[in-house]
Amino acid sequence: MLTTVSTIEDKKRLARRLAGSGRGFAEQYGFRVTNNPASLFQLLCLAVLLARRGDFQRALDSAHALPDAGWDSAARLARSLHAERVRVLRDSGQRGDVDALADRLGDLARSVVERYRGDLRRLRSAAGRDPARERALLAELPGVDGQVVELFLREVQALWAEVAPVADRRALAAARRLGLGRSAEELAGLAGGGESERLAWLVGALARVDLERRYAELDETFVGTP
Repeated sequence: MLTTVSTIEDKKRLARRLAGSGRGFAEQYGFRVTNNPASLFQLLCLAVLLARRGDFQRALDSAHALPDAGWDSAARLARSLHAERVRVLRDSGQRGDVDALADRLGDLARSVVERYRGDLRRLRSAAGRDPARERALLAELPGVDGQVVELFLREVQALWAEVAPVADRRALAAARRLGLGRSAEELAGLAGGGESERLAWLVGALARVDLERRYAELDETFVGTP
């Protein structure tokens, strides 16, 4: 834990530094976070892949590989063949039961098309923008469990302000270690209260610090800065 982070001023200063890129987790790794059907579905696929055990870089590579293969929307992924999905996932570094993962992604895409015409904004509308209902509807989708819901909402809280504050276990682990807090609500206070976009930037940066084990680097750059 950073010994310098002991006052509220220091906490806010570190939070500003972490969120200073103006990008959330997904954006830091090259994914667009916009409120359109293709982007939202790609973020959901990213969440499914990140929730799997194993090297997170493989999850990122596979999430990029899907749109690179032409499956940049739920409708296009739904029309893909199982064997094609298996090949793309294996080529992007996936290991373990890749056949099951290919099935899961295909089922997810078809379900989003059948229930919401390929547009997760319709899920939001169906939920009446009620966060608890949004979580419940997401969890009804194939391959989407509580962890996937948290990872997805961590990103889209910048767009769907009603779900904030959201911080996944990685972000909270980093926040505790850095002395910034132990809950999404505490992080929201550091990020500026109701600023869901700024909170998404902070939470995303914290998750990245934990995944990349960048604590020592952060300690070096934070100590002595004004």
